[in-house]
Amino acid sequence: MTAFPEGPPGGLGPRLQARGERWGHTPRKRGAHPHEAQGDDPGIDTASGSSRCYQVAHRTVYRYSDVVTSSYGRGFLTPRDSARQRCLSHVLVIDPEAADSSTSRDAFGNVSSYFHVTERHRTLSITSRSVVEVDPPPADFYDGGSSRAPWEIARPVGPDGALATEFTLDLQPAEITDEVRNYAAPSFEPGRPLVEVLRDLASRIHSDFTYRSGSTTVSTQVNEVLTAREGVCQDFARLAIACLRTHGLAASYVSGYLATDPPPGKERMVGIDATHAWASVWTPQNHWLGFDPTNNQMVDERYITVGFGRDYADVPPLRGIIYTDSESSAIDVAVDVAPYQGDVLHA
Repeated sequence: MTAFPEGPPGGLGPRLQARGERWGHTPRKRGAHPHEAQGDDPGIDTASGSSRCYQVAHRTVYRYSDVVTSSYGRGFLTPRDSARQRCLSHVLVIDPEAADSSTSRDAFGNVSSYFHVTERHRTLSITSRSVVEVDPPPADFYDGGSSRAPWEIARPVGPDGALATEFTLDLQPAEITDEVRNYAAPSFEPGRPLVEVLRDLASRIHSDFTYRSGSTTVSTQVNEVLTAREGVCQDFARLAIACLRTHGLAASYVSGYLATDPPPGKERMVGIDATHAWASVWTPQNHWLGFDPTNNQMVDERYITVGFGRDYADVPPLRGIIYTDSESSAIDVAVDVAPYQGDVLHA
């Protein structure tokens, strides 16, 4: 029995659709959990610009040196529904075809997909295809309300902040260290508006660290990233989260995709053709303000949210167990995010 590797943070074969289901379309009630807004406010008009619609293809292929007799997998591949994001369609294609599959929602509202492949195989392909519509944030989302209030009042307290409190807690092994506290400190001037803290922290990480693909793994700790001064989007998001938590703020790890077709006048960004990761912080208005230290900007309509949790370990794209005598394996991941040209139907 072997664990097959998780997909990195970062022309198809036979089309075999497990159970023929569209996953990820269960309506959600407002107010069920503080992270439900996902960087939006359900009560605020989002008419600050035009919505964008994307088609996303995310294909992961595992190749093994010997036959696999059984493969159990679970992953987070379905874009979330939120006030500003709508997953219009989603299909998960498993090859060889899964003998059993199901979906469920975890404690954070993410759609979790399970599958069990019993056909003997040396290659396993998992392809997620989605059509997603994303609204831009309201014009004053980052420049009004809790965003402009002193960062100290964003610490979760009272009934409104009770469910966000778990996002202030450290991980195991610990990520909140003296080194992280020292690095975070310059951004947290007393009384500084929260959004300015986020922008300053994102700017410093962007300037101080080098983006280098393959320089880290999913097991790399924040202190190791601080020492090496290099990493990928997952590492920079986790560093930002640790910095926020050192000051008692509720910070979440967000995974998803970055649109490959930037709006006119905006540069093509790091994270293209891969899964992407960023951070968000809770505010007393039950907003989650998303920011991307990898690209030094606040989250907008180019970001497609799939997973939301305390850390990467809550929302890996894929993980699982295989039964095999294989001594080696390889993983290939291809992601394409493109403008959707079809019709968008609204209920």
